[in-house]
Amino acid sequence: MTSHKITGGGGVRLHVVEAGKETGHTILFIHGVSQCWLTWSRQIDSDLAEEHRLVAVDLRGHGLSDKPREGYTDSRLWADDINAVIQGLNLDHPLLCGWSYGPLVILDYVRHYGEQAISGLNFIGGVTKLGSDEALSVLTPEFLSLVPGFFATDVEESIRSLESLLRLCFPKQLSAKELFLMLGFNLSVPPYVRQALFSRAFDNDDILPKIRKPVLITHGADDAVVRPSAVDQHKARITHAQIDMPKTGHAPFWDDTASFNRRLRAFVSAAWA
Repeated sequence: MTSHKITGGGGVRLHVVEAGKETGHTILFIHGVSQCWLTWSRQIDSDLAEEHRLVAVDLRGHGLSDKPREGYTDSRLWADDINAVIQGLNLDHPLLCGWSYGPLVILDYVRHYGEQAISGLNFIGGVTKLGSDEALSVLTPEFLSLVPGFFATDVEESIRSLESLLRLCFPKQLSAKELFLMLGFNLSVPPYVRQALFSRAFDNDDILPKIRKPVLITHGADDAVVRPSAVDQHKARITHAQIDMPKTGHAPFWDDTASFNRRLRAFVSAAWA
């Protein structure tokens, strides 16, 4: 595995890792709020690496990327970040694979750069809008009750809310090692970053019907963060999208890794055909 530093929008330095076959079809993984590239460890360290070039970015404010005080509400900056990774690493038409908040970042990219440089999109437990009643309607009460704690500067309150978030995302009991690793990289994200991400108010309904590249919507049937009804909203506007609803929670790539990786491999192959 190789690590890189890429200069993204506004000069922010982004931490990116890659593994796998350099000449293989590329998958660019984009994590959710308060996570990091390690979210994708069960893909990076899998047999996907035998066939594909696997790239995972720490979004601005996360992981080992820079954590500026400002620059989280500008759609163009998020788009520039993803473009910088694609151009900086010479990624050949990557599939953009985003979890939870990740599809919002993917759509920032599509809004400003179009689809010409990518092969397709995979939304995983994702949302495509924020800051409206319709956007809130697909988020569960259990998740919404935790949100104020994400902004807490009190360490104990922050730990409680983020640990509760992890248990909501990963319904299968995590090992102590997994839990503390995840809690560690969640806590490395400053509260002001999470607050800025959730303060965005925007709607991508204008973009969704214009997408022409292949789209796979993966959504756990037992997702306790984003209601499965979100799939209906997305499918109504991306009519050619393929739907996969495994019997998992919010993180199907973790809950049922073998099935997720197999489906992802098939989708990438079809998108490149």
